Amino acid sequence: MNEKTTRRGDDEITVIADNRKAGFDYHILETFEAGMVLLGTEIKSMRESGISLRESFCRVKDGEVFLWNAHIAPYSHRGSADHEATRTRKLLLSRREINKLIGSVERAGYTLLPLNLHYTRGRVKVELGLAKG
Repeated sequence: MNEKTTRRGDDEITVIADNRKAGFDYHILETFEAGMVLLGTEIKSMRESGISLRESFCRVKDGEVFLWNAHIAPYSHRGSADHEATRTRKLLLSRREINKLIGSVERAGYTLLPLNLHYTRGRVKVELGLAKG
């Protein structure tokens, strides 16, 4: 596996996937950390390094934040259980953070991008960047 482990405070962070292109194409103003609603086969596929954030982006819809176009490959030992590779995934943020993002994205015209996916205390988290193109 080509995972990179770093420390942030008391937490150990293991990066699963990076969106390196986001740093070149956009100026990142602020970052947020969000949880994701995932299926079991998606988590197992992530552990096999079967994820790409290259064409992914985030959108605010009906007061919630969603991750679009993140490609999570099908799990190799899935049997009959399967997931759609590029389905829309809900992100878990506090109401205060969502309201701040709604204001920035809809009124100020900023873009919300996934910067990386990582494990924090055994949970998959996505680091979001509020960016200006």
